[in-house]
Amino acid sequence: MASPRFVSSHHTETQFQLRLIVAFAAILLAFGLLMARFVWLQVYQHEHFSTLAQNNRISFVPIPPNRGLIVDRKGVVLAQNYSAYTLELTPAKIPDLTATLTALGELIDITPKDLKRFRKLRDESQNFDTLPLKIKLSDEEVAKLTARAWQFPGVEVKARLFRDYPYKELTSHVVGYIGRINQKEQAALEDTGDTANYRGSTHVGKTGLEFTYEKVLHGIAGFEELEIDAGGRAVRTLRRVPPTNGDTLKLSLDIALQKLVWERFGDRRGALVAIDPRNGGVLAFVSKPGFDPNNFVDGIDSQTWKELNEDWKKPLIDRALRGTYPPGSTFKPFMAMAALETGFREPSYTISDPGYFVLPGSDHRFRDSKPTGHGSVNMFKSIQVSSDTFYYKLAWDMGIDRLAPELAKFGFGEQTGIDLEGEVKGILPTKEWKRRRFASKRFSEEARRWMPADVVPIGIGQGYNTYTPLQVAHATAVLANDGIVYPPHVVSERINLRTGEKAQVGGKPVRDNHFKPENLAFVKSAMQAVLKPGGTAWQLGQGLTYTIAGKTGTAQVVQIKQGAKYNAAALTEQHRDHSWFMAFAPAENPQIALAVIVENAGWGAAAAAPIAREAFDFYLTGKLPPPAEAKPKPAVRRIPNVPLD
Repeated sequence: MASPRFVSSHHTETQFQLRLIVAFAAILLAFGLLMARFVWLQVYQHEHFSTLAQNNRISFVPIPPNRGLIVDRKGVVLAQNYSAYTLELTPAKIPDLTATLTALGELIDITPKDLKRFRKLRDESQNFDTLPLKIKLSDEEVAKLTARAWQFPGVEVKARLFRDYPYKELTSHVVGYIGRINQKEQAALEDTGDTANYRGSTHVGKTGLEFTYEKVLHGIAGFEELEIDAGGRAVRTLRRVPPTNGDTLKLSLDIALQKLVWERFGDRRGALVAIDPRNGGVLAFVSKPGFDPNNFVDGIDSQTWKELNEDWKKPLIDRALRGTYPPGSTFKPFMAMAALETGFREPSYTISDPGYFVLPGSDHRFRDSKPTGHGSVNMFKSIQVSSDTFYYKLAWDMGIDRLAPELAKFGFGEQTGIDLEGEVKGILPTKEWKRRRFASKRFSEEARRWMPADVVPIGIGQGYNTYTPLQVAHATAVLANDGIVYPPHVVSERINLRTGEKAQVGGKPVRDNHFKPENLAFVKSAMQAVLKPGGTAWQLGQGLTYTIAGKTGTAQVVQIKQGAKYNAAALTEQHRDHSWFMAFAPAENPQIALAVIVENAGWGAAAAAPIAREAFDFYLTGKLPPPAEAKPKPAVRRIPNVPLD
């Protein structure tokens, strides 16, 4: 029998060995797990972690390109860039935004306008966007902020390019402006795959040429490949791909002509569009009033935005491109062309004008601008003296089905194709148009039907007719150019400043209407007579050293009851007639065609035509008239039996 001491010793030894085995197994298992993890990381995940490590070491920093310039036909700069410092905040990186704004306000002068603009931008942007608080910092302000930058996480002083529009209101509608990229525009960039090209860029074109030619003006972004340390600081530049700056846009626009027209409008509202009929180049594109586009570049403050929106003169509306008006008597030369081209009238066709047109089968009268009438009127005289009765009857006899296709040849009722976004095409009424226009259930079937009387006022540019000043100018250019259609274009060339390469824009005809030469010559001759004794703009023709073919027009804003007399003094300003004038010169070899409207200014010969005359004088002869305020107002003299239209 074994002794108790021996049994106890054997048991202890067995337990010890078991523990050694368990411990060894645990160590072996742990080592196996470590080896497996090592193999997994070093072999199977090698490429993944190698990439991550490389990315931690290498950083790609985008370099935004310089935006292209915009210059007029003579090289005068209309949109340019300049460098300045700006104070920018990233709200997502700032623990207490209110406290930070207060502290910054104690350090430098931050105005209520700055704060309003910042809050407006913050509401419109992503929380992680970098937003400007104060722009165009002085050297002293930059020094103060830089010295205490460590106190303000999420606050940076950045040097960047700003956009500037030196002519302000003069070019606000045609050149447009840029603004900070909003969420909708960011989404659009992602949809078109342009996100990479806009990394580092904060602005895009919003309106005008800045919007239409955004991709051309923006350029192509570059980048720097940097080696960085563990703290995120750049150690050295490994590679640099420079950006390609945006192209310069050279316009057909003449800013001197634009300025002259702007000044001649004075405080009045309206628009003027001048076109070179030989190639479609836009020489002047005025919409008055305008606004200062510089206010929009880095976010307009709420007070200024409110003032612009609530201004009854509507300075934000581009009247030349989007304002629609009845064309009045400026429509009559196109009516005459429609009648001659279809053979519906001969030049010798004559009527007796008693001062009104009676709708056949009724006692309804359409009144003439001259209550006593013009007596015996043929087509030539109908244009020269602007006989309404002649064109009431012509419209009635031809009907809308014959008229509409002929008038459409001049571009009425369709977009001109100008290189500006947002063009309104106006209304060239037809039977189908009326049915669509009044298709709503609130209108009766009778209201949708084209009534015989609907066509009568169309003959004198009233009724359902509404067109933009651009469309009337374009139609005038088509007539001046014998029916050959050039789409209007504001930009004439794109210039790559790096290579010097130039690319022409526009200047190619899209259609030839093949009008009969004898009809064109007849209508142009009658339009020249408008500026001669007996014509509605005879005073305008005095002292001419070149020839003008034109037509005055007066467009009703509110309808006058049958038998009632128009009394401008009894109406509020917004309800008074518009003043129109369309013309081209020199008549025998047109170089400039234009249309001008002065809102609520009355007779075309009294308000719109003088602006056109000075524009012609300046463009064709280089003659710069004296300032508008220094010019005495001429007495309005009347030739007997000739109305002002």
